[in-house]
Amino acid sequence: MQVNKELISRLEKLARLQLTETERAQFAGDLTRILEMVDKLRELDTTGVEPLAYPTLAETEWREDVVGAQLTPSEALKNAPKHDGQFFRVPKIIE
Repeated sequence: MQVNKELISRLEKLARLQLTETERAQFAGDLTRILEMVDKLRELDTTGVEPLAYPTLAETEWREDVVGAQLTPSEALKNAPKHDGQFFRVPKIIE
């Protein structure tokens, strides 16, 4: 893929960016280096290597779902900006 002014303009439009000429030149250089890296990766022999869904094969260790320390209602409401003594008061968001 050739990085030219047309490609940079198209990417700028797609990403809704407004770049200066200096930023366009820097972006073109960065994009060229990224594409060169991808081409270098294509040289690797990946026969027999299965694709991974995750970068590691570690499995999640689940812990027991146990009730721990709890706040009383008065402790929970103590730092609330607005409350009615029993519930948090929040602005209405659904009309």
